[in-house]
Amino acid sequence: MNIPIRLKLQSIRLYALLTEERCVNPWRRTAEALLAGGVDALQLREKHLTDSELLRRARLLRQMTTEADALFIVNDRPDIAVLSGADGVHLGQDDLPARAARRIVGPDLVVGLSTHTVQQAEDAVEAGADYIGVGPVAATETRGYAEGKGIELVRRVCSRARLPAVAIGGITEQNARAALNAGASGVALCSALCGAQYPELAARRLRAAISRSG
Repeated sequence: MNIPIRLKLQSIRLYALLTEERCVNPWRRTAEALLAGGVDALQLREKHLTDSELLRRARLLRQMTTEADALFIVNDRPDIAVLSGADGVHLGQDDLPARAARRIVGPDLVVGLSTHTVQQAEDAVEAGADYIGVGPVAATETRGYAEGKGIELVRRVCSRARLPAVAIGGITEQNARAALNAGASGVALCSALCGAQYPELAARRLRAAISRSG
């Protein structure tokens, strides 16, 4: 059955950010392992590839995620998202504004936006974002934050912004469940998944951690 993108978006629990420089194993093998491990969404997050290589990888990952019934999101680049047939694009605060990206991707693809304050989350709602990333929860080298804003930010944002919210930044097995208890619909990870020697096992462990009650 073909489930609409926005309906699938609401059920995302485990969201993987694929960045080659964070991978212990080759990026393609890492992606295959993460999908086998049960991630609900995979984001291609590469800042330094040529456009042609970025598009090549995006098209390959689109095929892989379709076979795994997972959402596929492209970081920063609404044009690559459209050309690869991705489900959506994810933007940072310094990227294209959400409204401008929407003009490129159209009404059917989802637009996600990273937020770091309650005000940014409220602005994302006004701008028509379909979901938000909230964080950083803890310090993270991947995103360049020396310290995190804690679970309390997740709690405050999720009580105000009525959008699917994915907690991001320094998420681990230890704090993932707390982020969901604070109101996040899912958790997003890069290093804890891509940087694992066995990414499939890491994904399965994370799924188990966020499935536990309490």
